[in-house]
Amino acid sequence: MNRYHKISQQLFVRNRQKLLKLVPNDALVIVNSNHEQFRNGDQGFPFRQHSDLFYLTGIDQADTTLLLCPSHPIPQMREILLVLRGDKKMEIWNGHRLTKEEATEISGVDQVKFSSQKESILVDLMYHTNTVYLNLNENLRYSSNLYHPDLEFALKFREKYPLHTYQRLAPLLTSLRLIKESEEIELIRYACSITASAFHRVLKFVKAGVMEYEIEAEITHEYIRNGCSGHSYAPIVASGADSCILHYNFNHKICKDGDILLMDFGAEYANYAADTTRTIPVNGVFTKRQKSVYESVLRVKNYSESMLIPGTTLADYQKKVCKNMEHELVHLGLISTEQLAKENDNMEPEEKAFFKYYMHGTSHFLGLDVHDVGTRNIVLQPGMVVTCEPGIYIPDEQIGIRLEDEILITSGKPENLFENHPIDIQEIEKLMKR
Repeated sequence: MNRYHKISQQLFVRNRQKLLKLVPNDALVIVNSNHEQFRNGDQGFPFRQHSDLFYLTGIDQADTTLLLCPSHPIPQMREILLVLRGDKKMEIWNGHRLTKEEATEISGVDQVKFSSQKESILVDLMYHTNTVYLNLNENLRYSSNLYHPDLEFALKFREKYPLHTYQRLAPLLTSLRLIKESEEIELIRYACSITASAFHRVLKFVKAGVMEYEIEAEITHEYIRNGCSGHSYAPIVASGADSCILHYNFNHKICKDGDILLMDFGAEYANYAADTTRTIPVNGVFTKRQKSVYESVLRVKNYSESMLIPGTTLADYQKKVCKNMEHELVHLGLISTEQLAKENDNMEPEEKAFFKYYMHGTSHFLGLDVHDVGTRNIVLQPGMVVTCEPGIYIPDEQIGIRLEDEILITSGKPENLFENHPIDIQEIEKLMKR
């Protein structure tokens, strides 16, 4: 039913067991799937599962709910998965829907019932519980005026059952999702390998005169032919002056001779994300100035990557990265030592000289979301996956260079998950010439 290879149900069984250790015995946990989203006319956007539900069940289908009620007197009511009931008429139009047996095979949940039974089952479960855990999107980067389905469900549910105690599920799932199981790391590693393959493809394709969207098409082609659902986020293919726009994704301009080309892209495989950035010369050869800026960014990246070890927080790490970046910006003649002498530790980052040329964070967590759960003050531990992505942006020179890889935190040296992913200037120029 899915493009990706089968994932062992034991991953999802372990994930649920870990969650149940964090909630009181009298709790009820409710996790709903994403809805299918309206696009236009009678069309919808491609469905993408709610990351929390996928993490706990592996089910990639709408109209799905997981219910966990560990203290229910009837053992069969302690773990229930609700799925949409398929019928022959619906399947003529929309294809196969999971049977109960198939849902059990994927998730490891023995008790599978149909979504139409949801209300009656919840009446029973609520009678046997005191504390209800509901999840909302608490990603610090999320801001929208849209009415989120999780919020809608929470408001209606609390209105129907006002005398229960309600708790946030997000902090618990965040603590779990931050530490990747071995199966998750392999899925991310595969997404990274396909992303790297797409970059190799692009190196053979790019030349003066191609359109940015043609490059995007080459990347997309490599993803789809390798079983990915597509991009884990809207890809950035930015040439010339637009390489200095951090979230540029119009991808509609012509790549000109002498331009720098910044590409920020990543495959999504089995809902797990990759995220990389590479910057190359459109004509295959860096100018002297482009090369100098590139080498500065690469030195900062290598320095930054070495610091991604257990015990570090991204907040403290960012301060050290910016200090290192200051030295490179002085080397490039963009800021002066006199400017740095006037600064102090109490100044906000945007008040400092480096911020004009380097204005974003160096790392974020990665997993089922490309900007995965977790905050900058969380202490890094083995099993976490973060990006490392310094950059220097000089609009006056139409040079924006960013380099990014995925880093697995281990008990020893950080592991770069992008193997065979060209980054050295000589290798890039050699591959583009070929």
